[in-house]
Amino acid sequence: MKFVIQRDQLIASVQNVMKAISSRTVIPILTGIKIEARQDGITLTGSDSDISIESYIPAEENGNVNIEQIEEGSIVLQAKYFPDIVRKLPEKTIEIHSDENLKVTIRSGKAEFNLNGQDAGEYPQLPKLQTDDSFELPIDLLKSLIKQTVFAVSTMETRPILTGVNMKLENQTLTFSATDSHRLASRTIPVSEANNEFSNVVVPGKSLNELNKILDDTEEKVEISVTSNQILFRTKHLNFLSRLLDGNYPETSRLIPDQSKTVLYVKTKELLSTIDRASLLAKEERNNVVRLTTQGNQLVEIASNHPEVGNVTEEVSIASMEGEELKISFSSKYMMDALKAIEYDEVKIEFTGAMRPFIIRPANEDSILQLILPVRTY
Repeated sequence: MKFVIQRDQLIASVQNVMKAISSRTVIPILTGIKIEARQDGITLTGSDSDISIESYIPAEENGNVNIEQIEEGSIVLQAKYFPDIVRKLPEKTIEIHSDENLKVTIRSGKAEFNLNGQDAGEYPQLPKLQTDDSFELPIDLLKSLIKQTVFAVSTMETRPILTGVNMKLENQTLTFSATDSHRLASRTIPVSEANNEFSNVVVPGKSLNELNKILDDTEEKVEISVTSNQILFRTKHLNFLSRLLDGNYPETSRLIPDQSKTVLYVKTKELLSTIDRASLLAKEERNNVVRLTTQGNQLVEIASNHPEVGNVTEEVSIASMEGEELKISFSSKYMMDALKAIEYDEVKIEFTGAMRPFIIRPANEDSILQLILPVRTY
């Protein structure tokens, strides 16, 4: 195998596949990066058996030559050393060459590294997904679906299914939802060209976080294909394959109250920064609890107290309020996460009493929903 490649292209691809490589894998060869050279380009692969990422660099694209002098072949190189070497090489192009004894030479300018490679034949084959049932989404939309839900997954391994985001496609409507049993985040979007349906597809939160970092905003669409135990996200230069979590995701729609006793309309940023300040004194407490009290239909008071440190109160003016007066306590962290995820200027908060879950939505938009369980403080 041999090729000469633009350094920047190689660095970008290596960084992408590194996100799937773990030093704690049971299969030793998975601590390496697989490099495969064909006449049309180079494919790099990284995997930890939960997530597999393939990054493709075409030999030529839009009139730019990325790779030259290609001799076909493949090799696996140690991910512990290869990325750092590539990053620190002196020139803009890099020549990589491997011989039949799996010895690899990496040259750039006057620098030359000789590494021991491993046989790519021993690298596990990635499953080829049957993609009859795939559908496409704009990349920026997928990224916002992930951002508005993934923060609410559970970090506790006691209920592994809750460490993932549930994807549901029904009647050409795609729903992402995540819950850790104290809060719920969900977002729904129409997918007009999808002909398939699925309901219990649970993607590990860790996979979606990595996918979100790696998806390139310059590309327009991502193709999504689902099988019984894997999901594939595919763009022009990237295949991102993740296993799915086993088990049945709980029916979260039961949690959502259908009527409300108190409804507030308030500016998102104002409420967020007030709760942020109130939480400064709630740091020691397990849940960073703050209290919200309505005061007529113009103001709410946000307060927090810590017996040893002191207390804080601040009033926030609200656009309007409907229904009963209310006093409620909740985790400031959960509330701040929810408000940050809603990228709208004004939110509508619906309460059904001091001890019932409450809902936060953008003021004029039902597709995004955040639900939080209050905290009993008396």
